[in-house]
Amino acid sequence: MSELKSILPKDAWQLLQDNPKAVLIDIRSTMEYLFVGHPSGSVHVAWIDEPDWEVNPHFEVDVRKVLLGGVSCPAEDGHAEDGEQAGCAPVLLICRSGKRSLEAGHLLCEHGFGMVYNVLEGFEGDLDDHHHRSTNGGWRYYDLPWEQC
Repeated sequence: MSELKSILPKDAWQLLQDNPKAVLIDIRSTMEYLFVGHPSGSVHVAWIDEPDWEVNPHFEVDVRKVLLGGVSCPAEDGHAEDGEQAGCAPVLLICRSGKRSLEAGHLLCEHGFGMVYNVLEGFEGDLDDHHHRSTNGGWRYYDLPWEQC
């Protein structure tokens, strides 16, 4: 089983710029993705969604579909010098604050995905003293590209 890695939002953005195989998957609910906004270029695959608010039993398969049916890191690929497997498609997971994406990332690692990253702080970060988000970390806090529907 591979190990889930953690990455800060700015580093996640840089990884996406540097590696054209990398994919950013926003795992928040459909309502969050559409109305709160989402990182530009991200693909939506809900981990937990309405109407039942239960973990998506097809999450791993849905992510494989995003990767065109393959695993993110075929077993026949070798290991690069930096410890990462050569030829892998990094999968970066983001949610609101980095907690749901942590759970989802562990599931993907258990199912053979080789390079899985949890985006720490998520899209909006933690609440501040006034119960506001995006003022205390997160993708939007660092002014990384995002959009709303």
